[in-house]
Amino acid sequence: MAQDSASLLPHVSSVKGEIGLYGHHTHGLTVLTTAVFAVGEMAGSGVLALPAALNGTGYIGILLNVMCAIVSAYTGMLLGRCWLMVLHRYSEYQEHSRYPYPAIGQVTFGKPGRLIVSCAINFTLFGVSVVFLLLASENIQSLIQDAGANISFCYWLLIVAGCLLPITWLGTPKDFWPIAVGAVVATSVACCVILANIAEDSKTLPPAFYPKIDFKGFFFAFGTICFAFGGHPAFPTFQADMRNPEKFGKAIFIAYMIVLLMYLPVAISGYVVYGSHAQDNILQSVSAGPMRYTVEILITLHLICSFIIVINPVCQEGEQLLHIPTSFSYKRVIFRTAMMAVILFVAESIPHFGAILSLVGGSTTTLLAYILPPVFYLKLCSMEGSWEKVTASLHEKVACAEIIAIGAVAGIASTYSAISDLATSSFSKPCYV
Repeated sequence: MAQDSASLLPHVSSVKGEIGLYGHHTHGLTVLTTAVFAVGEMAGSGVLALPAALNGTGYIGILLNVMCAIVSAYTGMLLGRCWLMVLHRYSEYQEHSRYPYPAIGQVTFGKPGRLIVSCAINFTLFGVSVVFLLLASENIQSLIQDAGANISFCYWLLIVAGCLLPITWLGTPKDFWPIAVGAVVATSVACCVILANIAEDSKTLPPAFYPKIDFKGFFFAFGTICFAFGGHPAFPTFQADMRNPEKFGKAIFIAYMIVLLMYLPVAISGYVVYGSHAQDNILQSVSAGPMRYTVEILITLHLICSFIIVINPVCQEGEQLLHIPTSFSYKRVIFRTAMMAVILFVAESIPHFGAILSLVGGSTTTLLAYILPPVFYLKLCSMEGSWEKVTASLHEKVACAEIIAIGAVAGIASTYSAISDLATSSFSKPCYV
């Protein structure tokens, strides 16, 4: 008899031998630590970029933020259900899988599915890692300059990359959960200080001017918002490290509510106070002083912590392809050192990205967060086999179809807007020129 998908999670967690017992780790991540990892991955750069993004959307951007958070949480839960079904149906994935999202693509659409997912994830996470390295280095340079020392930004890229390198040698998320906690705490405090700084500025600044909304600006902003809420590339990796993978949906819901509570106050207050003067990095708009310096330090700590979280799935897939053991070894050290060298080279080659965040958010992030999860979920529900069939309800099918359609249209439009902006932007010269 077919089983309704809405009852999948409680069913599998209570029946011996069903999905709930596959993929368990006695010392793995809990619901809370999984939520912390998800928040640590997402929050940070989004806090800095969203006030300027509202310039492209106006006040409707507030609703867009809420809707993106809700839809992202829902598709994150769908992705978690997909992984549980894969664990239930295919014994080869019941041992620890270092890269579960591509495995879902493999099960549903074969090698093409795996290739699409792998390329999208690696493009997204690699690009995010480069951006995090750039932003962290810029913040450190700004702080050191204010202290009276003048060291080239290009040298700071080398210094920061060198300091991060040994931490990248750690294995999987469960090996460095304190880093995720540090990222969340740093961002939470930074949001409070940014709000205080904006409140102080509002007392002296004249009324803000708000630009008109146009097609290009709206969908450029949409890409930025998608980027801010698009943590899906690493979600299955977190779930694979959980003690109880069937509780992943609960962890993701908690994570998105926390992120939304961080984002909205800063985005709204920054837009209201600064308007068209809100920079892509809101720290460039707030007045200088102890509060801004505090935020720069905290956000830099977050970026450094998030860098470790974000680059880990890319490293894990590369190690799986090269058959590098999961245990610590010199092969892991060599591979991850080489990966850091490539990231550093890209950062030194393009030390200013401009619209790259919107490009990543509108293209691969939209694909991974809003299109592929419902596609994979519906496909898995329709597959026949020796397992107990899972049937998607009518309201789930309708919701999935709407998310896929809206995600595809908005993703194409925002990607076009970002590419158009990139084509007219002037990049900084490479550091080695």
